[in-house]
Amino acid sequence: MKIRREMESLAVSKMRNIMLLPRQPVPGLTVETLDHGRFDLAGEDAGFATLVVFYRGLHCPICATYLKELGRLTADFAEKGVNTIAISSDDADRARQMADKVGHAGLRFGFGLPLTVAKDWGLYISTSRGTTSIGIEEPALFSEPGVFLVKTDGTLYFASVQTMPFVRPHFQEMVGALDFVQKNDYPARGEYTGAV
Repeated sequence: MKIRREMESLAVSKMRNIMLLPRQPVPGLTVETLDHGRFDLAGEDAGFATLVVFYRGLHCPICATYLKELGRLTADFAEKGVNTIAISSDDADRARQMADKVGHAGLRFGFGLPLTVAKDWGLYISTSRGTTSIGIEEPALFSEPGVFLVKTDGTLYFASVQTMPFVRPHFQEMVGALDFVQKNDYPARGEYTGAV
């Protein structure tokens, strides 16, 4: 009985998502985009950072509302040296439908995110529950939301990973925080990995 519990515990720990660490390099990230060619995070030419927003997919009405805010603020982020991209595991057709809903041509939409890469980034994976409240079928598997601010040197500055579509970081607040961060050369926090 004890051995069985230990084996189950080990299996669960192997399934846990990876936790990315501030000030450390993030995993590679390359996806096709709808209108901006191939996105490769390693090749981004941002003045300060790239804001990578992983969203659930076309089936998620909360994602559409959230990405409208990101689209509206994309120019404000750009003024602060931050590039933006929204990425999902949806195919090109579903990504195009979401981009049309969002209606901000300046916001890049990446599609076809492999779920193995989503897991590398520490995103949670959900299974389909069928048709959503807006009448769109959920994919069999898809990632839950995650927001990552990645510095130009490829290290993590900020991360928020969720198990649910609700209660996400506010982009307007992030735009405002960038003034303080850049003026004070504020370091990424949460970097400590030693004993506590």
